[in-house]
Amino acid sequence: MGAFKVDCELQELTGKQPPVNIAGVMVDTGSEYTWLPEELLARAGVGVSKKDLAFVMANGTRITRDVGYAYLRSSGFETVDEVVFARPGDLRLLGARTIEGFAALVDARRKRLVAAGPLPVAAGPGRSNRSNT
Repeated sequence: MGAFKVDCELQELTGKQPPVNIAGVMVDTGSEYTWLPEELLARAGVGVSKKDLAFVMANGTRITRDVGYAYLRSSGFETVDEVVFARPGDLRLLGARTIEGFAALVDARRKRLVAAGPLPVAAGPGRSNRSNT
């Protein structure tokens, strides 16, 4: 898959503080979480919800990082998700959970995020699978 970067907007959940723009975030479907610099998360007012969560890096190294919740926007998509407080030397990553929260897919050929289309849902008993339109 061709690697590419997107610009993101980050905001704490209450919306009381202005959003922070983050340029050059690598789209990485191999990373479950989104990783953003801790100083930008702090500037946006994102608080730590989980301390010292354990991660295994691609090279096998075990590390711990703090995690918080943030409102994320990119390429016309938006979601609320957990974000890792990345330290100096860590990559800025837009992870798979955030991409799924966007209801987006990765178009590797055109190097962009695209709408995933209608979301699947199971109909309950006695409910039609047909649209009301």
